[in-house]
Amino acid sequence: MSLPTSSPILELAAHDSFSSWMGVKILDLSPNYSRISMEIREDMMNGFGTLHGGITFAFADTAFGYASNWEGKINVALDASITFTHPAKVGDLLIAEARCLNNTRKTGLYRVDISNSEQQLVAAFQATCYKTDKPHQGKQ
Repeated sequence: MSLPTSSPILELAAHDSFSSWMGVKILDLSPNYSRISMEIREDMMNGFGTLHGGITFAFADTAFGYASNWEGKINVALDASITFTHPAKVGDLLIAEARCLNNTRKTGLYRVDISNSEQQLVAAFQATCYKTDKPHQGKQ
């Protein structure tokens, strides 16, 4: 796998402070597809000692955003849902893989699977995006 040297997503990611805080690394990008990783830290844990669901959701949303915005035009989420299937803990390396399931002129349906280094499914995320004609402008 190799990353493109120039991509609207790489520009978008360069200005994504929250994903940077999460430690997101882009592993692979192609049209309607992204694969990213994140190592779980202590400050991401909930009171039960497992990864906070909001962090898991944000990680999946990042993969979805990178996959759906590949054309350089702003696409925004219309809806999103997540099912948590396995807890994650400090030190786990998570991989999120986003794929387009259906693509029309104005919407896209995406699935994101998050797995740990043992290939256990940690969460399944599904989202629909609305496609605008507005180009990405970088950080405003």
